[in-house]
Amino acid sequence: MTKLYEYAKVLRSKNAGPFEVTLDILFEEKEKYDHVKQSGILTKERIARLYHIEVSDIHHFVFFDQALGIKITMARDISSGSAGDRDVYGAQQHAPLMNIDIDEE
Repeated sequence: MTKLYEYAKVLRSKNAGPFEVTLDILFEEKEKYDHVKQSGILTKERIARLYHIEVSDIHHFVFFDQALGIKITMARDISSGSAGDRDVYGAQQHAPLMNIDIDEE
């Protein structure tokens, strides 16, 4: 079983303004990017389940071929810097992506 963190060069998250977080998945090799893209493993529905959110909370889900990357932007449940926010910069939100098995059928 190959996990996404073993395949991707970069898995990261960051704020996309105070009300959204962006997840970036970047690949160094086109073959690996194409494999993940064509596998159908990464979908809005899968991301919604991983993050315990509604599909409608995913505002963008884009395969960006020129950069060998995938960008997912979703609503934050608490705006950045508000009382109760535990990750002001949105930099610790990529962990659920790491163990996605990209060899699933």
